[in-house]
Amino acid sequence: MKHFKAPKESFEHLDAEAVAALVASAGDVALVMDAKGVIQDLTLGNADLPRDWHDQWVGRSWLDTVTVESRIKVESMLRDAEAGSPPRWRHVNHPMPRGADIPIQYSVVKLGAEGKMVAIGRDLRPSAALQQRLVEAQQTMERDYARQRHVEMRYRLLFQMTHEAILIADASTHKILEANPAAEALLGQAVGEATGRPLPDALDPADMPALQLLLAGVRATGRADEAEARTNSGRELRVSAALFRQDTASLFLIRLIPLAVERGEETRSEPQHFQIVEGMPDGFVVTDAEGRIIDANAAFLDLAQLAAEEQARGQSLERWLGRPGVDLGVLMANLRQHGSVRLYATTLHGEYGASAEIEVAAGAVPSAGQPRFGFSIRDVGRRLATETRKKELPRAVEQLTELVGRVPLKDLVRETTDVIERLCIEAALELTGDNRASAAEILGLSRQSLYVKLRRYGLGDLEAGE
Repeated sequence: MKHFKAPKESFEHLDAEAVAALVASAGDVALVMDAKGVIQDLTLGNADLPRDWHDQWVGRSWLDTVTVESRIKVESMLRDAEAGSPPRWRHVNHPMPRGADIPIQYSVVKLGAEGKMVAIGRDLRPSAALQQRLVEAQQTMERDYARQRHVEMRYRLLFQMTHEAILIADASTHKILEANPAAEALLGQAVGEATGRPLPDALDPADMPALQLLLAGVRATGRADEAEARTNSGRELRVSAALFRQDTASLFLIRLIPLAVERGEETRSEPQHFQIVEGMPDGFVVTDAEGRIIDANAAFLDLAQLAAEEQARGQSLERWLGRPGVDLGVLMANLRQHGSVRLYATTLHGEYGASAEIEVAAGAVPSAGQPRFGFSIRDVGRRLATETRKKELPRAVEQLTELVGRVPLKDLVRETTDVIERLCIEAALELTGDNRASAAEILGLSRQSLYVKLRRYGLGDLEAGE
């Protein structure tokens, strides 16, 4: 792209006033200066700029009219204009006695052989005001977004913590979009399993005509209605449905109310046993077949450092047990095989870092739906170790220390390792009730490695295959 270059004599015969008037038409302010940067004339093309600049600036150096940080830019523009370099636009601030500085964007060109220069300026305040409005609009959007996010968080928290069973279903497909923990527990579903399934699959197929009629009527009239239905396990419910719209889609808000609660059947029988469990000094937890917590008493909440039962409900008990992937698996395997577990020692970790030595007793509870398991958790941190466990290790250590000086250290260390390994295997077998698969899992060994060590130390009766 070629730049037009005016002949040198084009502006030589124009006086300062004519040059200023000509240049001011291209900008908001025009300064005519000599070779030293002293202002000889000034023309304003913007009524918003101060009119007293003409009286104050004429005869003064341009450097004296700008702020301290802008002087370097002015000197650079004057040098470039003197050297004949292509002009560049630079941001310069002019101080005001009262109020904020006035930002002006200047470009300087040299005129004629006498060294006169003209600075063309554009007022940046309209652009700055536009940018400020853009920033304020962006901040307003961010505040609205944060407010919406907080509202959604409060809705989610209320939806998850309420004891009332609530479902959100699509009005056209009847698929469950959301289900809170209370609804999943009432329908006998694990956490997250109800979402995405058709609503009729969660209830007794015999009640489907009444349910379909209810949902069709609510969608057609827009008025809330209710009907009775049963879960797949035979529990009677009152199903209440209401229609609402969200993001151009029609959705059902469905409440599931057990009829036994309305009739008072559960409220009369519950305090007779639940209040006793709630007041126990030992922690007590009821889980489903996968180890997810259904109910927990106050003592367990204290051990796990939880503020409310809703924080535990729906979570796996393994979250707080000492050895993830080991303890709960051993307990569940023994419960399915033997129906009960006694004196299972492990640790329990709280939400905020507290740890307690515990002893677990568990039993299986028959249920019409999925099996339920009850866990009694006792804090045994203050209990003294049993005498047999306390005396066995020191006696073995005493026998080993007597060998110092008689046996090389290498053999003594190997012997010590064997003693500790044998004690750990005996403890694991005692802890699991001689269940060798569970003992190998606790010790972090394969079953074959455990059999080798059992044969080496003469522990247990091994069959030919083992």
